[in-house]
Amino acid sequence: MAANSLFHGNDSDVDRRGRSREPGAVPKGKARAGGPSESDSETFSDENSPKFSTNLCGSDIDLFGPFRGPDDGRYTGFSPSSDALLSLLESHKSSSPEHQYRYDSANSSRTATNGPNVISDPTRPPPNLYPSWTIERQVPLTREEIEGIMIDLTRKFGFQKDNMRNQLDAYMTMLDSRSSRMTPVQALTTLHADYIGGEHANYRKWYFAAQLDLDDHMGYHSAPGRNKKVNRNSMAPQPGAVNIETHDSLAAAEQHWKMRMSRMSHFDRARQIALYLLVWGEASQIRFLPECLCFIYKCAEDYYMSPECQQLVNPVPEGEYLRNVISPLYRFIRDQSYEVQGGKYVKRERDHKSIIGYDDINQAFWSPEGISRIRLRDNKRLVDVHIGKRWIALNHVDWDAAFRKTYIEKRTWLHLAVNFTRVWIIHVVMYWYFTAYNAPFLYTNEGADEAGVQWTIVALGGAIATIIMLLGVFCEFMFIPLTWSNSAMLIRRLVILLIVLAINTAPAIYICLFNRTGNIAKIVGMSHFGISLITTAVFAIMPSNQLFGSPSKTSRKNLASQTFTASFPKLKGSDRMLSIFLWTLVFGCKLVESYFFLARSFQDPLKALYSERIPKCRDKYLGDTLCSIMPVLTVVVMFIVDLVLFFLDTYLWYVIWNTVFSVFQSFKLGVSVWTPWRNIFSRLPKRIYAKLLATADMDIRYKPKVLCSQIWNAVVISMYREHLLSIEHVQRLLYQQVPSETDHKRTLKAPTFFIAQEDSSVKAEFYPHHSEAERRITFFAQSLSTPIPDPLPVDQMPTFTVLVPHYSEKTLLSLREILKEEDKNTRVTLLEYLKQLHPVEWDNFVRDTKILAEESNIYAGSTIGLGLSGVDISKEHLKDMERANNDDLPFYSVGFKSAAPEFTIRTRIWASLRAQTLYRTVSGFMNYSKAIKLLYRIENPEIVQQFGGNGDRLERELERLSRQKFKFVVSMQRYTKFSKEEAENAEFLLRTYPNLQIAYLDERPPEAEGQEPVVYSVLIDGECELMPDGKRRPRYRVRLPGNPILGDGKSDNQNHAIIFTRGEYIQLVDANQDNYLEEALKIRNVLGEFEQYYTPNISPYSPKVDPKDVPEPVAIVGAREYIFSENIGVLGDVAAGKEQTFGTLTQRMMAKIGGKLHYGHPDFLNFIYMTTRGGVSKAQKGLHLNEDIYAGMTAFNRGGRIKHTEYYQCGKGRDLGFGSILNFNTKIGTGMGEQMLSREYYYLGTQLPLDRFLTFFYAHPGFHINNIFIMLSVQLFMFSMLFIGAMASSVQICSDVAEGGCVNLVPVYDWIKRCVISIFIVFFIAFLPLFLQEFMERGFTRSLVRLGKHFMSLSPFFEVFVTQIYANSILTNLSFGGARYIATGRGFATTRTPFALLYSRFAGPSLYLGMRTLMMLIFASLTMWVPHLIYFWVTVLALVISPFLFNPHQFAFTDFLLDYREFLRWLSRGNSRTHVSSWISYCRTLRTRITGYKRKRLGHPSEKLGGDIPKANLGVIFVSEIVLPLVQVVLCVVCYMFVRSFPEGNDQGQMVYTSGLLRVGIFALGPIVVNATVLAALFAMSVIFGPLMNMCCVKFGSIMAAVAHAVAVLTLLIFFEAMWALESWKAGNAVLGIIAAIAVQRFIFKILIIVFLTREFKHDETNRAWWTGKWHGRGLGVHAITQPMREFMCKIIEMSMFACDFVMGHVILFMLFPICLIPWIDRWHSTMLFWLRPSKQIRAPIYSAKLRTERRLTAWSYGALFLVLMAVFVGLVVGPVVFNSNLPNLSKHVPF
Repeated sequence: MAANSLFHGNDSDVDRRGRSREPGAVPKGKARAGGPSESDSETFSDENSPKFSTNLCGSDIDLFGPFRGPDDGRYTGFSPSSDALLSLLESHKSSSPEHQYRYDSANSSRTATNGPNVISDPTRPPPNLYPSWTIERQVPLTREEIEGIMIDLTRKFGFQKDNMRNQLDAYMTMLDSRSSRMTPVQALTTLHADYIGGEHANYRKWYFAAQLDLDDHMGYHSAPGRNKKVNRNSMAPQPGAVNIETHDSLAAAEQHWKMRMSRMSHFDRARQIALYLLVWGEASQIRFLPECLCFIYKCAEDYYMSPECQQLVNPVPEGEYLRNVISPLYRFIRDQSYEVQGGKYVKRERDHKSIIGYDDINQAFWSPEGISRIRLRDNKRLVDVHIGKRWIALNHVDWDAAFRKTYIEKRTWLHLAVNFTRVWIIHVVMYWYFTAYNAPFLYTNEGADEAGVQWTIVALGGAIATIIMLLGVFCEFMFIPLTWSNSAMLIRRLVILLIVLAINTAPAIYICLFNRTGNIAKIVGMSHFGISLITTAVFAIMPSNQLFGSPSKTSRKNLASQTFTASFPKLKGSDRMLSIFLWTLVFGCKLVESYFFLARSFQDPLKALYSERIPKCRDKYLGDTLCSIMPVLTVVVMFIVDLVLFFLDTYLWYVIWNTVFSVFQSFKLGVSVWTPWRNIFSRLPKRIYAKLLATADMDIRYKPKVLCSQIWNAVVISMYREHLLSIEHVQRLLYQQVPSETDHKRTLKAPTFFIAQEDSSVKAEFYPHHSEAERRITFFAQSLSTPIPDPLPVDQMPTFTVLVPHYSEKTLLSLREILKEEDKNTRVTLLEYLKQLHPVEWDNFVRDTKILAEESNIYAGSTIGLGLSGVDISKEHLKDMERANNDDLPFYSVGFKSAAPEFTIRTRIWASLRAQTLYRTVSGFMNYSKAIKLLYRIENPEIVQQFGGNGDRLERELERLSRQKFKFVVSMQRYTKFSKEEAENAEFLLRTYPNLQIAYLDERPPEAEGQEPVVYSVLIDGECELMPDGKRRPRYRVRLPGNPILGDGKSDNQNHAIIFTRGEYIQLVDANQDNYLEEALKIRNVLGEFEQYYTPNISPYSPKVDPKDVPEPVAIVGAREYIFSENIGVLGDVAAGKEQTFGTLTQRMMAKIGGKLHYGHPDFLNFIYMTTRGGVSKAQKGLHLNEDIYAGMTAFNRGGRIKHTEYYQCGKGRDLGFGSILNFNTKIGTGMGEQMLSREYYYLGTQLPLDRFLTFFYAHPGFHINNIFIMLSVQLFMFSMLFIGAMASSVQICSDVAEGGCVNLVPVYDWIKRCVISIFIVFFIAFLPLFLQEFMERGFTRSLVRLGKHFMSLSPFFEVFVTQIYANSILTNLSFGGARYIATGRGFATTRTPFALLYSRFAGPSLYLGMRTLMMLIFASLTMWVPHLIYFWVTVLALVISPFLFNPHQFAFTDFLLDYREFLRWLSRGNSRTHVSSWISYCRTLRTRITGYKRKRLGHPSEKLGGDIPKANLGVIFVSEIVLPLVQVVLCVVCYMFVRSFPEGNDQGQMVYTSGLLRVGIFALGPIVVNATVLAALFAMSVIFGPLMNMCCVKFGSIMAAVAHAVAVLTLLIFFEAMWALESWKAGNAVLGIIAAIAVQRFIFKILIIVFLTREFKHDETNRAWWTGKWHGRGLGVHAITQPMREFMCKIIEMSMFACDFVMGHVILFMLFPICLIPWIDRWHSTMLFWLRPSKQIRAPIYSAKLRTERRLTAWSYGALFLVLMAVFVGLVVGPVVFNSNLPNLSKHVPF
């Protein structure tokens, strides 16, 4: 039967099965939710099943029909034949003739089945590509007519022919998709409504926002220049335009628009859509500018309607549109960020504030004022050109003068003051209320009745709220362009806020200064408090943009801003109430807890310290000033600590309540294992029938059990083919046909599995315990117990595309990668490691391979692919194969015995499917094709019968339908630059999956000398012709205006390929994801979430349609992710747990209360909605590093709803190693820093209602700000410990403040304990969501085991370290910028990383901070020990040793000592010759984030050591690099000066006062002076002797550097011991002095670097010139004169840094060394990291005898050196403690 006859023989109002159905109406039965009631019988029976034909039952259908013929599993073409599989599964072969399928031998291979020549019948007409858009269905325009329209437009506008062909296919696919479920007329009309004229069409919204309706009336832009005299003679009103006065009414204009749309002909609607698609398809980067694209389309549409266009005779040359319109805009965008240097484009040294980016350009088209700024090169305004002639004029526009910044992304923390004003008001003001109320002793006179004073002081919280608002307004002046309207708005707000501030401060001034007592004061104070509460409430609740009046939504004023930035989707009433209730609970609990635990408890230490005076305290120079303010400073630091904890409490309660609500939601949805009514397995067959099959539209001819059996069997067999199940498990899980007891027919027997899961009496193993199969089957069953949208029949479902961006991710692992160690530090091959992780799956794979090998031997010399009459590979035969164990070793070792490609490729595929590869992604998501075929086959059994057992014809028909409904595009950006191996792997993908399409960039040489290279977007697939050069002939080839990769890569890669996607929806998938057949079966349900299945049978332009009744479109549907890298060691499981909780537990609640955004994978997007609003991501380099979330924010701001599905999940890979996880966290953290600068945060923060704002804040930036506050609380707490410890170590402590000569610190100690508990709870609350998520979905035992494994694997250490990495990455980004994509590399982390590499990677972000904090903690422990400090010891140690603790085989003894050798080499090399991995290179890199690199290119090989880093802006880094270090200096020095302010007796018995400031200055500056002197001397020696010595001694430079470094280290140690000696060997005082000296040195170095150091050269010639004395011939040019002085300054800094790193590195090694001495520590450590049993441990590497001897000798020699140095270090520290009494007391003999 021809394909057409199957689908196109019916009238448009009669569905495929002949039943009459009104177009667009909801089919009968669709109102129900989920099919038959689940309260019915647990199992299927004839009584409670739908009516079916009695002559059809289980024996009449082939359960294994979908598996006969070509294999389409994940080992396509490389697995045992279907015959072998079915022989194992079937007890005996069916005798029914209709079950025999005939497959042509030529087409038996999967790679040939879908080839271009599969149609064996030459008389058979080619299949119709658009079967729902045919003349028989009364289409308004035929395909040929639409093609004629597009050809005509191409000729008139100069579009590319390939663009036209591509967009024609896209257009027709869209029409075909829609018309499959509605009438063709309705399909065309709704498509036009979505693109052009509908209520939610972006073009319509822009048309009115930019006031183009006024422009259309007069033919010129009337709004900004309404009174301007213009020549109106050639600007006649447009046909059909209404009176201009009437048009001023927005409602009237919208009504007129609707009338115009309703009167439009089908031809015009089709033409307008076609024109938009052609404009969009060739727009390249302009697709990121949706309103700019609307403007271009508007100009094109007006030109088309003009006489000039209609009278056009000759076609416009091809490419004219690209050259004249797109290319000039592209060049402007490119030139903002890039410039030409040496013939190549390099990034400009511009930060975002100086770049006119995509959003700035786009916003120019939002308003009439912006459009009016567009001028031609003759300075004429474009709006003064007649609308019909503007298209031609676009070629003459001066785009450079048309755009300006519309939001200034200045790099500063002050964005937080503007965007999150309400957060600061709520917390700071409430903390003020609590603290001021609890501390009346600070501002009232004791014994006096001053109630009014207390009321008014507390009421000053209103003034604080106003001050915070004022700060926000002042900062807003920095970020928005100061146009007249913006300035007027801000000034008005400023004036009103100043008035409010006066109102909130005047009563306090009156009461405190003039009337402190009496009833009047009390009344005024109470009134003041009331005003304060109102002020605070208004400022906390109202968005700042809505304060003091906001424009009417029906007004044209600010319509664009409202339309594009504040059209937030409305929440349902119940959801909004839930949102408000959630935040009421959060802040209710938070305020109560914080009041009693923080504010109230702060009362006692505040009272104890505020009036404290320290006795017998006097500084030598400052007198007793310092002593008098010391308690005050202590109180201030403690107050700040308390305030930070006040902020942290909120996030704690948010996590708790969000988790609780989410858990309740999971109960409601039925996704929890604790749901009482779950019965998920016993009801699974009924749910499959009710929820996965479109039963309401089926002619029920079979029992439901028969239909379900095919779905279930397909799922089980797919798992078998993936080697998740053994054949024994499969046989227990399958539906089988067995002889009937009542008659001679065969009946269908359900597996006992369904009842066994809830009946403990059934003892059988259906799948390996805790296996992937168990997880997938359980989730499948669980997911179907939740509410799910009903599916449409397959032939009515919408078309969709999966889009995967690919850069350099592995496509398919090679044998070399699988069977060979990665490098010398790797102890195991990848295959061995995977076999240990998946032993059962490997065993199943080997058994399957042996069947294939046996089958290959049997069929040697014969064709493969016979029917079931072929050889029977029975179970007995399989057992015989397994008995041959002596021949099985190669199978179990490497997976094959023969090196034939069909066997080696299987091992590669097996490994690739368990790694994070593109093949895993492609083969997984190709399950959609398999699912569509399976569902269609089951729901349409008559199709199978029609083909009479001809398997090839049936397969072709199913394939045609699959291609119609599902497309798969991989955007391989680097395809033309692939290596030979990469190209072969890509070709393997195409041959394996011919339907797969690959989009790539093809760069060709310039067409003429001096021009730029020509770049094309190209599409190929597996059916494209192979050319002689081995490449495939492109299907489409669209020229681009230039290289499209202008951003960070991914978004540009998606954008260039998106023109090749098809259908109504698009699923964005990353190249490390996976999908499964059972999840692919739910695709129709997921697409139903977009709520577009059943459109009303009425035109969207009908007057009957009320705009208020048109629901806001669903823009994004999010899905769950299963992190398949979980359980692969502690780090992989922690990363997976975080993703699991955020992607499931958090998203569940966020979607419910309207806070979910778009996070990339594996979300489904509404194609038209997203592509008409800027695409699926944003692309400005750096700013849009986290590109996906911006698309979500854009959709949210513009009114798109974002949903989340609980019942569908995809697999996702995550990072597994310590370094790669932290690289990913750094990328996320720096990306968040960029988000905080973005305009989207400004829009959301200043316009969202309070509850939705809080949801957005705490789910996104709040998480990262909370991390900063956590680390800030630790540091501030340490500073408070310095102050308290300084007092505790210097004065006597008493418990009564009334006693003289002592200080009452007991309340302070209580406060310390409470603070530690607070910080502890905040840290560990992070484990609550994961525990509850696991508890809800896998039960109590599994959750407890998982959490226990985390704690036993020391994951809290990792959590602390990750928190610091997050905090540091944001802080660094907001100070220095430099956000970039970091390729994390998601391989298995089994490689040992050298100590030096870990040290250099994490010293800056964490180790330095950890060491400084450790010294403060040592001081606190020495002076005021309380057991609670143990927690801080754990925290601080985590900051210092985590990188090494989680390094594989870190504690292997020999490797540890060899690591020490490498560390010493790393410290010393790079001074005689260039070395990338050296301390000097690391030191320069740290410095260059401030100094930047010189941009001069000398072509020196070592220039690759540095990238293009600009010099840091002093204004940006002033606070972070100068102010904050200065504050630390002040705090540390004050503490030390206080300790030194108590007199000591000298030899004469006199009390002597010393100066702590002088002592700190000497010990901070002394080493610097010594180093400078030594450097000067060595410089003189190198200049004098260097030229001669370099001739005979190659290492001369290294020797000079070694001398200087040795002196620096010795100087540091000597000064340390001297400090200790001067402190009379008091450890606490000495540590405090060192802390102060380090703070001073650090501040000095920062000042020197910022003020005195110029930019670095990219090469290291100056460093080597300094040590060798050879300055000539270095390529320095004129810089050779100034560089010695600059290098001298650098070397002074470097000497101190070297000494610091030398000592610090050794201290860390000394801390780690005792762990190495624990017996079998490497085995236990590996168990902790990898979660592998000791019996499955990774083997120790095998070395040759010679190499083993060399390693041992090296280890012993460096081990001896290590022990000597360790003894010296320990002696320097322990010696003075042990021999304290025998050492001289120098403090009595030194005058300072």
